[in-house]
Amino acid sequence: MNVIWIYLLSGAFAGIISGMLGVGGGIVLVPILIFIFGVLAIPIGMAAHMAIGTSLSTIIFTSMSAIYAQHRRKAIDWNLTRKLALATILGSLISGYLSGLIPGLALKAMFGVFLVAAAVQMFFEWRPAPHRTLPGPVALLGIGTGIGALSAMLGIGGGTLTVPFFNWCNVDLRRAIATSTALGFGLAAFGTIGFIVSGLHRPGLPSDSFGYVSLPAMLGIASTAVIFAPFGVHLSHRLPVRQLKRLFALLLFCLAVSMLVNSI
Repeated sequence: MNVIWIYLLSGAFAGIISGMLGVGGGIVLVPILIFIFGVLAIPIGMAAHMAIGTSLSTIIFTSMSAIYAQHRRKAIDWNLTRKLALATILGSLISGYLSGLIPGLALKAMFGVFLVAAAVQMFFEWRPAPHRTLPGPVALLGIGTGIGALSAMLGIGGGTLTVPFFNWCNVDLRRAIATSTALGFGLAAFGTIGFIVSGLHRPGLPSDSFGYVSLPAMLGIASTAVIFAPFGVHLSHRLPVRQLKRLFALLLFCLAVSMLVNSI
């Protein structure tokens, strides 16, 4: 199969996942892109960085499409978005640049460990204490910066971290997913800038890349992701989200095991 078709199919799947669960799509794109770049004979030291940088770049487009669909349903808490946006952007910009200095194999292993933790949390979906609410402005600033930094480092849109955090603070699940989608745009945009700057002068990168962003992969994935993200939003308001999250958690766990085994 021509690699462009893989990019298009990956984008469609990531778009649905992004809109439905608010996770940005990067959580499935990074493992797929690491595999594709490996097949294309890109060294693992570059492949992991390119997979993460490219994943973040596609989330820019995916999140715009999903934001529009969620806003039309009046599901986004824009007040909460404003409280966290600056912190997540700052964390993602710094982390996106510094991640370029981490060895590729280490990044791959870190992502595998993260996937295991995300899968376990998503599958068992523990319940927060009923009296717990969102913390104050200072704590939100610190938490937002941490979410932005870790999300950019791993090439995810932030929803994998913000949705559980909102859930822990008793924010309604659908509102949490919608708000997470809104936060993902700035996080992805500035994280992408960090990966571009970090990789601009890296020798040996493919000629069709811009820093650590693969332009063919970005365009192929984004072109279908923006079409299918609104469909994912539609599903999130129609299907039983808990069951869907558990199925997705099993998929994440399988991806994590595969990545960790290949990192040894």
